[in-house]
Amino acid sequence: SMHEMKVPKALLAIARAGAGTNNIPIKKCSEKGIVVFNTPGANANAVKELVLTGMMLASRDIVEGIAWVHGLKKEGQKVPELVEKGKSQFAGQELKGKNLGVVGLGAIGVIVANEALVLGMEVIVYDPFLSIESAWKLSSNVQKATGLETLLGDLDYLTIHAPLRESTK
Repeated sequence: SMHEMKVPKALLAIARAGAGTNNIPIKKCSEKGIVVFNTPGANANAVKELVLTGMMLASRDIVEGIAWVHGLKKEGQKVPELVEKGKSQFAGQELKGKNLGVVGLGAIGVIVANEALVLGMEVIVYDPFLSIESAWKLSSNVQKATGLETLLGDLDYLTIHAPLRESTK
């Protein structure tokens, strides 16, 4: 966050990779003639991959499984037997057939929704400010919620892709 940062006098511009600018003191920069710009969509694919990876990590207890495997290093010949006994605790659940709610259908939200469909998930989306461009990119197989209340009903996962503003808190 740059809100508490002392802005150098020589600073001419601030560029933000991605859509948000909530961590930049826009008003203070404007008063000093500092140009602030962002690059919506520039990192959308990378963020989509992180969102899907996060869901997979959570669904399969992968992080805990890795820690468990590292704990077996000192067990020598017992490892195969311990693996057979313990592996079921990390079976987790498949994403296929699970419900994903997506709030915010900008560059990231749209591709997360579309990729989740490819994984076999049921996808329910909500964005009160859906642009025509995003609507064209969104698969017709997603379900559209009429509001947050209807979206949040029966979800297994929720991902939010909206700028942090006072109105979105």
